[in-house]
Amino acid sequence: MVDDSLRGKAIKGVAWTALDSASGYLVTFVVGIILARILSPDDYGLIGLTGVLTAVCGCFVNAGFDKALIRKKEATDDDYSTVFVANICVSTILYVFIFACAPFIADFFDRQELTSLTRVTSIGMILSALSIVPRVRLTKRLDFKSQTKITIAVSVIRGVIGISTALLGLGVWALVIQSLVGTGLTSAFLLWIDKWLPSFRFSLRSFKELFGFGSKILASSLLDTMWAQCYQVVIGKCYAPATLGQYARASSFSDIFSSNLTSIVQRVSYPVLSEIQDDRQRLREGYRRIIKTTMLFSFCSMLMLAAIARPMILVLIGEKWLQAADFLQIICLSAMLYPLHAINLNMLQVQGRSDLFLKLEIVKKIIAIVPILIGVFFSIYWMLIGGVIVGLISYYVNAYYSGKFLDYNIWQQIRDVLPAFCIAMIGAIAAYAISIAAYLLFPESAWITHLLILIFQLIIASLIYIFLMRRTHLPEFDMLSGVWHKLIKK
Repeated sequence: MVDDSLRGKAIKGVAWTALDSASGYLVTFVVGIILARILSPDDYGLIGLTGVLTAVCGCFVNAGFDKALIRKKEATDDDYSTVFVANICVSTILYVFIFACAPFIADFFDRQELTSLTRVTSIGMILSALSIVPRVRLTKRLDFKSQTKITIAVSVIRGVIGISTALLGLGVWALVIQSLVGTGLTSAFLLWIDKWLPSFRFSLRSFKELFGFGSKILASSLLDTMWAQCYQVVIGKCYAPATLGQYARASSFSDIFSSNLTSIVQRVSYPVLSEIQDDRQRLREGYRRIIKTTMLFSFCSMLMLAAIARPMILVLIGEKWLQAADFLQIICLSAMLYPLHAINLNMLQVQGRSDLFLKLEIVKKIIAIVPILIGVFFSIYWMLIGGVIVGLISYYVNAYYSGKFLDYNIWQQIRDVLPAFCIAMIGAIAAYAISIAAYLLFPESAWITHLLILIFQLIIASLIYIFLMRRTHLPEFDMLSGVWHKLIKK
């Protein structure tokens, strides 16, 4: 069993990280809705294209050093300083490379404004490099409270700036300015709160040790990022920036739960499980609890989001974004497994198997080429459906090897999460049925009608979730309820 001290750290870490993600994303979400009503799908598509090369280069800046530092139990000041110097040097070199490549990116997508947009946007890569070491130091101390405060402050500031610049008519540049301000302030606040000053020493011995582990994470991250960016490239090149904007909006709604939950799981489970990496029994128990609790929330939230996609999009950002609702429903089916992927991959890293981590990523990305080709030759919808199938195959691959180390195989995992999936599916089907019936009765619906449909869906599905969880005495629900009651009493 995981001892009370570690459980307490984990619960506090989850609570603060959840607040971090929830508060930050709540502000970002509200700001995003306002901006979506001011800006066009084409603006969002252009900003998505500027990030294609920057995202890939950003993998080299981190280079897996953050994971290596967190896993190293006694990291020295030389370790931190070496990583800091490496991050700054690599990000600067890569910025020069992107600056030179910007005109070619603009020619490839036949949008000349991408030259200046790419050059300015990629400055954020250097600003982000400043934050890697202080964030690692706070994470190793499980100080998620400070990171939460930073997220809230930065989200509010960048939101105000984004809306102000959009109202001034700056268009896509409002999104660029907002991004740079957010990245710069985050790095500045992290350095200030951590109160760590780099000595600018570079130790070759430290670099080799950390990069020996991190290089596999780097290669894996590269594959993952390139695969994700392939979707952006295919949609932006074969369709139109406006279609890419619709896809980006759908993904941002999906991120409300999938990416934020995955981020919470990664940020908290990795350092916590790293502390007990030498105790196989405790590691297995902690691993199993994290999977069951996380997937209860993931299944319920993502399947619900798929069910309410149409009325939600119409209520929040309007009919010009309606195509995003169709994309969102498919994306949710794939995204609900993201936290499960993250947990299984974290376990491989905790076990020190970054080599196997890399091999699995190579296999999965080879398989993932299929839906990308489908997008090129057929349609974006079939490409997204292919992504769902690839996600299921990827889960099997991840779970097989991570479970093998702890004698907790994929079928045991499925058995543990199946009750949560069934409950989530029943609630989502009920909500979706309400939507279908309502739009058959009221095909020409006003805004207030969409809002009433959305509210009714949420109420009915929530009641079904709570009723079924209580009737089945789902342990994860009882545990979450207990934690919630303790937090309320405090």
